Amino acid sequence: MSDLSRTPLYDLHVELGAKMVPFAGYEMPVQYKLGVMKEHLHTRDKAGLFDVSHMGQVIVTGTDYAAAAAALETLIPVNIAGLGENRQRYGLFTTPEGGISDDLMLTNRGDHVFLVVNAACKEADIAHLKTLEPAVTVTPITDRALIALQGPASEEVLAALDPKAADMAFMDVATLTLDGAECWVSRSGYTGEDGYEISVPEAAAEALARKLLAHDAVEPIGLGARDSLRLEAGLCLYGHDIDTETTPAEAALSWAIQTVRRIGGAREGGFPGDETILAQLETGAGKTRVGLRPEGRAPMREGVPLFAAEEGGDPIGQITSGGFGPSVEGPVAMGYLPTELTAEGTTVFGELRGRRVPVTVTALPFVPARFKRKPAKVQQA
Repeated sequence: MSDLSRTPLYDLHVELGAKMVPFAGYEMPVQYKLGVMKEHLHTRDKAGLFDVSHMGQVIVTGTDYAAAAAALETLIPVNIAGLGENRQRYGLFTTPEGGISDDLMLTNRGDHVFLVVNAACKEADIAHLKTLEPAVTVTPITDRALIALQGPASEEVLAALDPKAADMAFMDVATLTLDGAECWVSRSGYTGEDGYEISVPEAAAEALARKLLAHDAVEPIGLGARDSLRLEAGLCLYGHDIDTETTPAEAALSWAIQTVRRIGGAREGGFPGDETILAQLETGAGKTRVGLRPEGRAPMREGVPLFAAEEGGDPIGQITSGGFGPSVEGPVAMGYLPTELTAEGTTVFGELRGRRVPVTVTALPFVPARFKRKPAKVQQA
């Protein structure tokens, strides 16, 4: 693995007994001494600390926030201009054909937009963003680590370092002082649990990680449990559940494209692939990503073909993510099926070790999300 990059927390991972594997060009911990199953359950029960420093952090600056947002909306089909200050939103880069070239998180930081993009796509994403220059300035952040604290004890743990962490709700973003370091913190994550993602100066990353791990509720968590957690949460993994061959409607991500960017909206279209994407938002797509529960205990993993009948016929779809769900105590998967076969309770068949096993179409997520949301506004009489 000599040609792979290392995050600022590499030495800490090794010290903690992590099993290191190649991932997106980096040496990353796939599991620690607890093992994937216990790491997964610990995160659901208490709090887990994840190193996600391999992901890309980017600042986009214009003459003001509005200018940066307007430029980004030509590449990303979401309402960036209407995003409140210090609020975060999920977004997508789309292709001229209507596919998805990456998914990302974006934040209104008052005078700029802060983006977090996937590790495997970050070089291509940055090059894509630079096509907006000179209207905006695109600045990759290379001197900060990124860690995620996830699980029901996360608020207690982080608020012990900066009480303002407790005031944040899901998708809020704030600058907090954690163990003496200025950190950019969002109340978000990719596990379905309450938690935070923390951008910390590289020089302070190891000390902050050690401080968090010193709390009795916190354990280090590797890529293995990160994957099973996000799968139970029904969240897409780029390059597996979504890619340039899947559209937002097919991927069941229509919710990510706000009304203002749809047909008849104030800023309708104006992004790559808008003709295809907007048409599917209006009339539907031919295939759709769904949750799947295989019968029995054996997991069905990515690539397993799906059939309409127990015998005969060609595949009608395939699984894109699958494994054993520790929290649901059984196999879970996601995949694509013809839209007419995606009603909850529909039975299809997955081919496993030469035989076809029943698979039930199931609502997502498999485990309900436990985000700390803002209180609903009280309606006035």
